[in-house]
Amino acid sequence: MSNAVEKYQKAQHLQLTDKLLVQMRGHTALLTLNSPPANTWDAEMLQGVKQLVEHLNGDKDIYALVVTGAGSKFLSAGADLKLFASGDKAVARSMARYFGEAFEALSNYRGVTIAAINGYAMGGGLECALACDIRIAEEQAQMALPEATVGLLPCAGGTQKLPWLVGEGWAKRMILCGERIDAKTAERIGLVEEVVASGAALQTALALADKVAQQSPVAVRKIKPLIQGARTHAPDQWLPAEREAFVDLFDAQDTKEGVSAFLEKRKAQWQNS
Repeated sequence: MSNAVEKYQKAQHLQLTDKLLVQMRGHTALLTLNSPPANTWDAEMLQGVKQLVEHLNGDKDIYALVVTGAGSKFLSAGADLKLFASGDKAVARSMARYFGEAFEALSNYRGVTIAAINGYAMGGGLECALACDIRIAEEQAQMALPEATVGLLPCAGGTQKLPWLVGEGWAKRMILCGERIDAKTAERIGLVEEVVASGAALQTALALADKVAQQSPVAVRKIKPLIQGARTHAPDQWLPAEREAFVDLFDAQDTKEGVSAFLEKRKAQWQNS
């Protein structure tokens, strides 16, 4: 497949908002949030993310999804607070559901998701990154969950996913004290996996996605839930499932291909089946 970034034609029937730009590069889908000036979320964008991920789950040619923000200053500044200015609980309930459904779909995507944090990731912007499997941040990036500052709270996984990554203490500093952290601190506490130079997050994320394409997509699909399962169950509860998943892989053509390619000293040709 081509290594050039091109339009993802298979998503045309979804009729996504222009605020979501979907491209592909090889076996990687690239989602760019394009809602200037700060790439803030609205209902249409969130519903679009859910639709896109559901579609990608059925596309056997795509193994990874990279998420980034348009421009050089923001991944996303979170929700547009004007949506909540009226104090309408029905609007709040709907937006909370849209946020939750979008980022839960992102977290549960069968492939690997990588957030390329190219600037500020605030509120729902950081929660989007938290829903991804891996986070790459540029050196100028700033991250925060400042909802309590305006009388709100993170409603798209922030109170659950952040402490899992950084521990309860840092989660409370960021959420309860409204502390904003820079990329260097984020890397030190485990919020991001790597910090790169300004302008380099996307290419770093795409290079990492290329490594994903070297793995069996069937194996990745089996492995990811096992890793994430440790969040909700003790490790010993997952050990039997791990063994069963190992055995189940022998029903897959890709398992036969992977072993044969290794023994024959050639590159595996995955079929995602």
